[in-house]
Amino acid sequence: MARTIHTSIEIDAPADRVWDILINFDDYLKWNPFITNIQGEAVQGAQLEVFIRPSGGKGMTFKSKVIKCEPNMEFRWKGKLFVPGLFDGEHSFQINPIGDNRVEFVQQENFSGTLVGLVLRMIGKATQQGFEAMNLALKTQAEGEGSG
Repeated sequence: MARTIHTSIEIDAPADRVWDILINFDDYLKWNPFITNIQGEAVQGAQLEVFIRPSGGKGMTFKSKVIKCEPNMEFRWKGKLFVPGLFDGEHSFQINPIGDNRVEFVQQENFSGTLVGLVLRMIGKATQQGFEAMNLALKTQAEGEGSG
């Protein structure tokens, strides 16, 4: 059983600006309400330790591996809960140019594993809200002071 959470937002900023904010993990705590900490590097094959805090939730840390890192275009990782096949997630951020200094930012996670139904019933709505909150915060950050 597989499920997907998909969100997107239009941002009035060039792709490279959005990318620079997205991969600057050290600043996540300052602006990102959902993914508040990432340890590791935005390099294909790198191991990441990601801390997420869904709205109203305690938060959790999970380990993941960067499976795609295309500057100004796409950043993707795959993580798992405990052991592979139980509850796995492939998380992606895509930056799609839609005009001069304007992009569509897409954040998506494809979930799979035997516990997908159960886990998403518990955290699916909060996760969707977390994606949307992060997207909006990224938009605010990218369009804010010093942009352009």
